[in-house]
Amino acid sequence: MLVKKIVLFFLLFTLLVNVACRHKKELHKKNTVVKKETSSTITTPIVQEKLGLSDKEVKNSKLFLFINDWYGAPYKYGGCQKTGIDCSCFTDNLFQNVYGKKLGRTTGEIYKECEKINLNKLIEGDLVFFITNGRSISHVGVYLRNNKFVHSSTTKGVIISDLNETYYKKCFYTAAKVKV
Repeated sequence: MLVKKIVLFFLLFTLLVNVACRHKKELHKKNTVVKKETSSTITTPIVQEKLGLSDKEVKNSKLFLFINDWYGAPYKYGGCQKTGIDCSCFTDNLFQNVYGKKLGRTTGEIYKECEKINLNKLIEGDLVFFITNGRSISHVGVYLRNNKFVHSSTTKGVIISDLNETYYKKCFYTAAKVKV
């Protein structure tokens, strides 16, 4: 009688373990599928919305995904992390991750890596420089298109702004292309 109870106990125990393990595997499988579907179907909603682009109009998804990932990160002078980043570190990080080129840590260092171009010649990935302190080049952003650029703003963090905004028109210094 004791042997029957022990055998019955082990059968029930084995059944419960198998059901629990299968449930965990199925749950993990579902989560993995959802993650895969999410990562493959995520486009670039923030950038697309700000620029008014359709999926077909997105040419450099690596750039737009990088921006989406950092969008809204707060500004911090001298910062270089998602918990706080300044304009030059954001620009340098973007160039390293999207274009594989290190630019420099300060706005001045980045400017030295560039050639001035006419404002009407700007293309996606070019840089825009501003004098916000009244003395020297002190702010940088990456041009996208439709007069929009991405940068780390001192008041709003990583955002997309328009070159036609009064503040940026007033402080604009030059457009530039990174030297090859």
